Amino acid sequence: MNARPSPADDETSRRMRRVRRRDTRPEVSLRSLVHRHGIRYAIDVRPLGKLDRTADVVFRSAKVAVFVDGCFWHGCPLHATWPKHNKAWWRAKILRNRSRDRETDHALVQNGWVSIRVWEHEDPRPVATRLARIVRRRRKQLTGR
Repeated sequence: MNARPSPADDETSRRMRRVRRRDTRPEVSLRSLVHRHGIRYAIDVRPLGKLDRTADVVFRSAKVAVFVDGCFWHGCPLHATWPKHNKAWWRAKILRNRSRDRETDHALVQNGWVSIRVWEHEDPRPVATRLARIVRRRRKQLTGR
């Protein structure tokens, strides 16, 4: 991919610098709710050491990796917006993010993991409940307990 283009203006530059890579509101909300279910996890780690990909929440004993995908960065079908400035660069960037997401999911599944993707706009309460159920079931399957 070509070098990152310069921002359209100073305000865009300031806004992009404020974007967090981890500990976003949706991630923190989800983690808090999962913690209330009594399930512990690791954050911002590589589930597969050999693969240079970081999951937002990882349940190692259950082999479950969770990614909280931003609507803009991952091209949400409901909320994606396509920038007007540097269109071609941003389109390629977002499409590459999607492709990398699929590659990551495939690599995890090939190594016995479950990969769960959550959009940042999803209500974290039912997602946390679903994650707790999946993690407990997987732990039981993998450990027999």
